[in-house]
Amino acid sequence: MLNISRPIIVEGKYDREKILSIANARVITTNGFGIFKDSELIKYIRKLAEKEGIIVLTDSDGAGLVIRNKINSILPKEKVFNIYVPEIKGKEKRKKEPSKQGLLGVEGIDSAWLENALSCFDGKEPGKNAYISKTDMYLLGLSGKSESGKLRKELAKKLDLPTNLSSTSLLSAINLLISKEEFIKALNSLGIKDYE
Repeated sequence: MLNISRPIIVEGKYDREKILSIANARVITTNGFGIFKDSELIKYIRKLAEKEGIIVLTDSDGAGLVIRNKINSILPKEKVFNIYVPEIKGKEKRKKEPSKQGLLGVEGIDSAWLENALSCFDGKEPGKNAYISKTDMYLLGLSGKSESGKLRKELAKKLDLPTNLSSTSLLSAINLLISKEEFIKALNSLGIKDYE
């Protein structure tokens, strides 16, 4: 069982239950799009983020992205640690039908994947092993060029990250979740060999 001091923000109660099955943590739900109407919840999230920041873990579908963007917009950038669920086709066990986009959310993702993704917060400061910068993204062709968007999508797919991430979000996710070895291997598989 992980011990995570930073609060974790998720979309709903089933996501919360999933996180609590693998970690001792404070898990707060946005009640889906409820965060857009609940000024008290926004105030509470701001208060929680003041000391150590917060971890945001929403689904990889469009709704999850909108909710994540709302949270990112109300907090200073340095106070938000985004974890991105990979885009995996399927449906949650409790549901009769898959989601609109047919992707698993936080509640349906493998517990081992979640443990691994959250392990960097288990009594440690996140982001200490960041190894790629915005300049690196440009030099690798991942930003600033006509084919950059397509290349970012392919890289995200290789790294089991959502393919709808912006350049900045992809950079953050790589630095937080991906080892240097995994990153180099993914680049090599895309024909990019000049990164060390």
